[in-house]
Amino acid sequence: MKALIIDDERLARKELINLLKDYSRVEIVGEAANADEAYEMINTLQPDLLFLDIQMPGKTGFELLEMLDNVPQVIFTTAYDEFALKAFEVNALDYLLKPIQTERLNESLNKLFSKPLKPKEREEEEDVKRLSLTDQVFVKDGDKCWFVRLSEVRLFESDGNYIKVYFDNNKPMIHKSLNALDEKLDARSFFRASRKHIVNLSWVDSIEPWFNGGLMVKLKGGDKVEVSRRQAAKFKEMMSL
Repeated sequence: MKALIIDDERLARKELINLLKDYSRVEIVGEAANADEAYEMINTLQPDLLFLDIQMPGKTGFELLEMLDNVPQVIFTTAYDEFALKAFEVNALDYLLKPIQTERLNESLNKLFSKPLKPKEREEEEDVKRLSLTDQVFVKDGDKCWFVRLSEVRLFESDGNYIKVYFDNNKPMIHKSLNALDEKLDARSFFRASRKHIVNLSWVDSIEPWFNGGLMVKLKGGDKVEVSRRQAAKFKEMMSL
């Protein structure tokens, strides 16, 4: 399991590296002192796990997670316990207070090792890696934030320069364009229904004809999305209608 340590304090990074020497299943592939440096390393090294400080000069750990398309497992490491509640609200794997105790680190890693890991997908050299249903994203809206599996997201809706993300009973907004998101998602699982909507095909409950040759799609949970006439034929083909 490849891990990246992100902390602006060099001694804190070294201390954690020393503690992790006893865990043969964890391979430390790098360390970063700030969010921008970490962002480049995450895209290059593709770690499975982040040990992430929250308060750093420049961007915070939360802001780093917002920058990522696909978010690895995260164990927050920080000296500020005021962030504990927020960290657990986002469904982080765990939260470790500095100085990190061996017992608590062991608990965190046992949680990690007990979780089923996402299977590695074979990637064709000519294909761009797309976000699949097993990937998770980080969504932050005001003081609330979540780690969300894409399998749980039933609908993306464009709203100006933002996208509304539908999962559970939540509809937080992220600052991205629907076109940019569409290029990242696996077309076998997500469908661009119109200029305003991308639907998760696994959430489709029923389909009926609509005006001007379009379709009306009802999702599990009750949301209704109109498929434009231009996209209707392609949608029928994907759903084998």
